[in-house]
Amino acid sequence: MKKRDYYEVLGVSRDADASTIKKAYRKLAFDSHPDRNPNNPDAEEKFKEASEAYEVLSDPEKRQIYDHYGHEGLKGTGFSGFTDVTDIFSAFSDIFDGFFGFGSSRRSRSGPVAGADLRYDLMISFEEAAFGVKKEIEFPRRKSCETCRGAGSAPGYGPTKCSRCNGTGQTGMSRGFFTIRTTCPTCGGSGVEIKHPCEKCKGSGKVMETRSLTVTIPAGVDGGSHLRIAREGEAGDHGGPPGNLYVVLHVQPHNLFQRDEYNVLCQIPISFSQAALGAEIEVPTLDGTHRLVIPAGTQPGGLFRIPKAGIPHLRGSGRGDQIVQVILKVPTDLTERQREILAEFEKSAGEADKSESGAEDSATYNRKEDRKDKKKKKERR
Repeated sequence: MKKRDYYEVLGVSRDADASTIKKAYRKLAFDSHPDRNPNNPDAEEKFKEASEAYEVLSDPEKRQIYDHYGHEGLKGTGFSGFTDVTDIFSAFSDIFDGFFGFGSSRRSRSGPVAGADLRYDLMISFEEAAFGVKKEIEFPRRKSCETCRGAGSAPGYGPTKCSRCNGTGQTGMSRGFFTIRTTCPTCGGSGVEIKHPCEKCKGSGKVMETRSLTVTIPAGVDGGSHLRIAREGEAGDHGGPPGNLYVVLHVQPHNLFQRDEYNVLCQIPISFSQAALGAEIEVPTLDGTHRLVIPAGTQPGGLFRIPKAGIPHLRGSGRGDQIVQVILKVPTDLTERQREILAEFEKSAGEADKSESGAEDSATYNRKEDRKDKKKKKERR
């Protein structure tokens, strides 16, 4: 099913500010909220659609990507929208508080709570960042206990109403005319007690596991990029969805190449004779070797461009270029014959300079003499 334009979904213009976008979303979320539309799949879909649009347009980075590349561009960020309304309540709790009374009934301590997000730092090579790669990763996380199905109670038993707070999740203490209410220390605010805890998870409803996962890294990523893998974080509470996994990428330095946005930079040494006479040299690139023509008379530090030999663009088609800077390699162990040749070259170069200088002086002298002759002829007249 083709997704609608996010600005169209919220009914705002493409230059709408953050306040306007938030106001439009609040109205749509209120009208299509599941608590106001029970057993209405259409309303729930509108609620999810509006929430997805708001998540993108309220985030400056996601909004910029969407404005330039549309829905396709967001796929490279790991964004995949919402699959459950409880994800939405957790993400936008500041908006839903106060919708119905003092807070949303779906966000009570005993209701579904999304699991914690996790972070995984992954080191990849320069080439892997350029061309993309699939990586197998392992990380520890807490998952829902299979024995008790996350309830925390032993099979055949269930949680009971907390005897201290009578299921309210709060206890009160009177101080004169005032009553101070705090979270119940017995049930932690959940309103229930587990009197027969599950032996496997000790009543927590969760157990540790080592999760194995294949991560697809797109071509063109750079150090500091992160991938959001939905629902691969820790298990939620009371039937809430898992959190997300964020894979943060780090790129190993290369021994030859450096990156400048989507261009690749490198320095290649050449000899004096190659610089003076010109040559064809082989230059390493990300794709193999490339034959580069060095024109005669090339100066140290000269730059040459190899088109489309750089980093593939992360979003869209095309590649950057490779920029090659030549540096002069000065020999340190000359033979006697090589020294003689260089000495002869230096001598001949010096004589040529003198000859050119003398020719210039002679020409200058001749011009002066011509001016003198013209002046004398004029005086005679």
